[in-house]
Amino acid sequence: MMKKALVYSGKAKDIYTTEDKDTIISVYKDQATAFNGVKKEQIVGKGVLNNAISSLIFERLNANGVATHFIKKISDTEQLNKKVTIIPLEVVLRNVTAGSFSKRFGVEEGIDLEQPIVEFYYKNDDLDDPFINDEHVKFLEIANDEQIAYIKEETRRINELLKEWFAQIGLRLIDFKLEFGFDKDEKIILADEFSPDNCRLWDADGQHLDKDVFRRGLGELTDVYKVVLEKLQSLK
Repeated sequence: MMKKALVYSGKAKDIYTTEDKDTIISVYKDQATAFNGVKKEQIVGKGVLNNAISSLIFERLNANGVATHFIKKISDTEQLNKKVTIIPLEVVLRNVTAGSFSKRFGVEEGIDLEQPIVEFYYKNDDLDDPFINDEHVKFLEIANDEQIAYIKEETRRINELLKEWFAQIGLRLIDFKLEFGFDKDEKIILADEFSPDNCRLWDADGQHLDKDVFRRGLGELTDVYKVVLEKLQSLK
């Protein structure tokens, strides 16, 4: 499958059309960003690692009955994906207090939540992706009640699968961000990526194996991403 026209250039990926109107090619970049793009660096090898990690996760999700945009990995930095119309929501699920959640509510990081909490953020860089609730989602005509319920239910189902897989390789899934989109049949499916760029993973000692290493200046990002990839490759 050959790339044709660049249709979107994001912080972490470039999106190209193909000769098939229903598929696109996602090209993973070596760029790392934080704080909505305020902190930005080129990190050699990041794109290859994120593509490998995301491909492994999406393959497992597909095999477990989760509808995703992932078709196949076609090179070290490229994926073939179904074309979707992205729903402008960042869907965050939290298993443990961390990051902005801890700051917002003045609680320490690392507290297990009795029930996972699902949050919505309006995907809009100009507005700095504000935190919104179900009523805002409906006011903005992003999704209706049925679609909101489905997105939440699917996010919780994905969480249970991911938590189990990461636990098997000694990692604690703290939180993560998902994006969904409408496919050609107007069905809501999982899109974007799943990598340490958009989740928090801690090891048994509480060490960060995710983008917080870059955000907080804790070490070399590619070193920890390699650890995550190697652990995932050992998963049975």
